[in-house]
Amino acid sequence: MKMVLAMIRPHKLDDIKAGLSEIGVQGMSVTEIKGYGRTHGQTETYRGSAYTVEFIPKVRIEVVVPDELVEQVLTVLETTGKTGKIGDGKVFIYPIDEALRIRTGERGEAAI
Repeated sequence: MKMVLAMIRPHKLDDIKAGLSEIGVQGMSVTEIKGYGRTHGQTETYRGSAYTVEFIPKVRIEVVVPDELVEQVLTVLETTGKTGKIGDGKVFIYPIDEALRIRTGERGEAAI
């Protein structure tokens, strides 16, 4: 099993959620976050004055999937989350040693 952690543009969440549902991903955790990457924020103009927004709003998605589904998840994230502009986000993959569904006691892939 693997955990796929993605930080994406907020307006892309619905497209990504729909794409993940199509390939069989049944659940995910979503958190609103703020951060910056190489650009260290962006410059905005308000009433003629320029100011820097240091932390850009993003959405963090976490899904745990069987190993054989990881490539499909990455494809969905890339194709539906990509705008081609700086700030599209990042994806990280973590190994998951064990999972437990508290309600039923199921373990491993049966728990996800």
